[in-house]
Amino acid sequence: MDDAVSPQRAVRPFQVTNRLVLAIALPMTLAYLTTPLLGIVDTAVIGQFGDAALLGGLAAGAIVFDVVFTTFNFLRSGTTGLVAQAFGRDDVLEEQAVLWRAMALAIVAGLIVILLGPLIGAAGVRFIDPEPRVAEAMTAYMAIRILAAPLSLMNYAILGYVLGRGEGGLGLALQFVLNGANIALSIFLGLHLGWGLEGVAWGTVGGEALGAVAGLGILAHRLSKGPRVSWARVADIAAIMRMIAMNRDIMIRSFSLLASYALFTRQGAQFSTVTLAANAVLMNFFLVAGYFLDGMATAAEQLAGRAVGARFAPAFHRSVRLTAIWGFGLAIIMTGIFLLFGNDLVAFIIKSESVREVADIFLPWAALISISGVLAFQMDGIFIGATWSRDMRNMMLMSFAVYVACLVVLTTYFGNHGLWAALHIFLIVRGLGLAAILPRRARQAFAS
Repeated sequence: MDDAVSPQRAVRPFQVTNRLVLAIALPMTLAYLTTPLLGIVDTAVIGQFGDAALLGGLAAGAIVFDVVFTTFNFLRSGTTGLVAQAFGRDDVLEEQAVLWRAMALAIVAGLIVILLGPLIGAAGVRFIDPEPRVAEAMTAYMAIRILAAPLSLMNYAILGYVLGRGEGGLGLALQFVLNGANIALSIFLGLHLGWGLEGVAWGTVGGEALGAVAGLGILAHRLSKGPRVSWARVADIAAIMRMIAMNRDIMIRSFSLLASYALFTRQGAQFSTVTLAANAVLMNFFLVAGYFLDGMATAAEQLAGRAVGARFAPAFHRSVRLTAIWGFGLAIIMTGIFLLFGNDLVAFIIKSESVREVADIFLPWAALISISGVLAFQMDGIFIGATWSRDMRNMMLMSFAVYVACLVVLTTYFGNHGLWAALHIFLIVRGLGLAAILPRRARQAFAS
């Protein structure tokens, strides 16, 4: 959605400081870190069984659900942008209306995902095309985890509302409940009760349920104390169509992003089961770095959206500058940590000697990817907050085309090294492309 800012709205100045940026970014960095930590714990739980096929099934099944659920990530990011702009306009009722529209979409979409579960599972196995034992483990994992679909999407909407208001601390608390419960249940069911892969899947379902209950309880208590939006406003057709148009573009962007990760997993599976498992371990490192950067991108989302809603260009430009500085600083720190301690982390996560040996070879690629991706993460945050979704969609599609071409060529000549190089190129092209568009879009948005 790329609506220009209305010149009739009053300008609402506010100051963007390092403290304001970090007040959003730090809590959400900690919150997002619980998600890759969950992936590491799940991998460690299954790794204790010493079976590469189970690890491969977990990795392949998880990437299918990443594609499915993150395709619907507009319920988080789109909600954040729209709520942030309403927050900038000081329009409390519109903030609530955006929340309830997103919740309705989440429930409907989640139920559809469950109904399509058998087709999703079959398509995932066909696309990844793993060895028979990996496919068996993958199918068992997906059959259970898909039951969490409505809960997962409701949690996206709740988090989007909270982040749109700049409440990083509350977002942290909700993510801690959700992922903390997931981790605890996965360890208890997977290891203590010996349910293995099925226990990890049920742990995910339980964590999503507890997260949704906590989020709804907190919001219901808060909203009961203030003015309540009418259902007529929630059901406003023009507003719903605006959300759908924006969400369509973000869905295409999200699907393309996860399709790139799915292609990465599929290509690794074609090399060997051991390479698939090693890449799965290293992708957890990439996700750790990514969620550090996502914390800063979330600050960029809220502050950019708030500045657009407030029609205050100085706050917008300062948000871009400060989130870029902090983002690159975090990326350099994360790269250093992974280069120094990555081998020890790999040894801790996985028992299989063959998988450890392969992971150690490709560790530098995973360590350096945070630097390659920092601009892509930050620009995504800016464009989501400003609701310039069409530009973001188009740049993602162009970058994805470049990625596919690089993947085909580089893996042919360089194997798994080429696969990692293609992923780096994908992130760099996307970040630089959006950065090139930004000055023109900002001039249009704040034109009087």
